[in-house]
Amino acid sequence: MAKEYSFDISAKIDMQNFKNAINSVDKEVANRYDFKGTTYEVDFKEKEKQLVLVASSDNKLDALKDIVITKLLKQNLSSKVLEEQKTENASGNNRKVTFKIVDYIDSKEAKKIVAEIKNLKLKVTAQIEGDSIRVKGAKIDDLQTVIAKIRSMEWEAPLVFENMR
Repeated sequence: MAKEYSFDISAKIDMQNFKNAINSVDKEVANRYDFKGTTYEVDFKEKEKQLVLVASSDNKLDALKDIVITKLLKQNLSSKVLEEQKTENASGNNRKVTFKIVDYIDSKEAKKIVAEIKNLKLKVTAQIEGDSIRVKGAKIDDLQTVIAKIRSMEWEAPLVFENMR
């Protein structure tokens, strides 16, 4: 019997890298001249999977968002791991933005990914297993073609390709 190869598509994020990115945000903001003497807060709520940013103005809030995204990218994490939920006024005349941390593939998006894989007309099978998609095939080249095609497309979730066997 021919050997069958497989890999998983998921949206899991490395929480340690995420925490490292958030910690380095604090260090950078503390040293930045434009944040001297202003109030800011970077609060990561691990249980709720939320990141809350508080700054003294909208301009400072935008700068804080840019710093967070830059640090995430340096830790090899997609900026799509953060989904902005709401921006509101906070106490003390500050502005506050709340992000949800995205570490799953939405079921509608998973179905679209499976449909795209089927549209490639390669000899591979794709099936949704919980919060990931398992892709199987007899040829590694076919699986690599699938990875390249899916990676080249725009998706809501931060896709991760793992467990290549």
